[in-house]
Amino acid sequence: MVSTAPKDLNALGQSLWLDNITRDLLDSGTLKSYIETKSVTGLTSNPTIFDNAISKSSWYDAEIHRQLDAGHKGETLFFNMAIQDLSRAADLFLPIHERTGTVDGFVSLEVSPLFAYDTQATVKQAQELHAQAAKPNLFIKIPGTPEGLPAIEDAIYAGVPINVTLLFSTDHYLACAEAYMRGLERRVAEGKSPDVRSVASLFISRWDTSVADKVPAGIKNTLGLAIGQQAYKAYRDVLASDRWQRLENLGARPQRLLFASTGTKDKNASDTLYISGLAAPNTVNTMPEGTLLAFADHGKVAGVLTPDGGDFSKVLKAHQDAGVDLTALSTELQSAGAKGFVKSWHELMAAIDSKSKVLS
Repeated sequence: MVSTAPKDLNALGQSLWLDNITRDLLDSGTLKSYIETKSVTGLTSNPTIFDNAISKSSWYDAEIHRQLDAGHKGETLFFNMAIQDLSRAADLFLPIHERTGTVDGFVSLEVSPLFAYDTQATVKQAQELHAQAAKPNLFIKIPGTPEGLPAIEDAIYAGVPINVTLLFSTDHYLACAEAYMRGLERRVAEGKSPDVRSVASLFISRWDTSVADKVPAGIKNTLGLAIGQQAYKAYRDVLASDRWQRLENLGARPQRLLFASTGTKDKNASDTLYISGLAAPNTVNTMPEGTLLAFADHGKVAGVLTPDGGDFSKVLKAHQDAGVDLTALSTELQSAGAKGFVKSWHELMAAIDSKSKVLS
């Protein structure tokens, strides 16, 4: 019997998003099928996903040829193709976006990571990409690094919906929430609407991968969930704060916490570990395609996270006792993630350049 877990998860108030986008996924009707049969209500993308799709298939060859004929190349060529795909996906999710009062049904496109240290360039590109797509349910992704936080605030102030990516800890989340609220407060001060949507993407699985060889067997594959649970408590605390309540009273909507990087890396662990363990209302879980299919096949929703996040403190202490410096590791993971995004971007541009030479 096929599991009803996706529908059950959605019923308790969590959105299931797919962490994948390819032209084939759209052309074959697979994404439409996931929406109809697996309760998928949104989608995220990143340069690595596009790099793999472009370099390892012929799905984009015809469009690359058309873009070259039109005089486009490099980054412009890529964004034109990415916006085509994400616009089609956005249209598929538009009924969900409208049905949920514009809370759900979003897709995401990332700015160039080469602008990481340039706030003005990041905000300018975020505005341009959002305007080019002209879709109300498109998030622009900006990393929540220390350098990215001013750009997040300014982009929100400018009215651009933002998916804050590369968050790894509760401190990272809180800094991101602060930037979001500052952007909204600046809008309120000028008489503008504070209804600018955002999600805060907390990366989960990389925690367990990074400590796999450093902790006792009894606590392996528990750190990612504990970090997620701790951040969830902080999220609920932010939403209960007087500061947020004032903004909500003026028309603001919550920057939803999103659990990202939820594919299980350890083959000895449950392939739905980070889905069933992070079921929480008014949040999002964006999962790789394989994880979505596994959850739809045999997943279970055992319970829902409590507002206090549960017993994460014991798990975090056990890791600290095992010699894990959680603060240092969160900084290391975020830094490595940012460098990985730049590497993926260069590989994506190289793949487009290589295809362009062949197809021109």
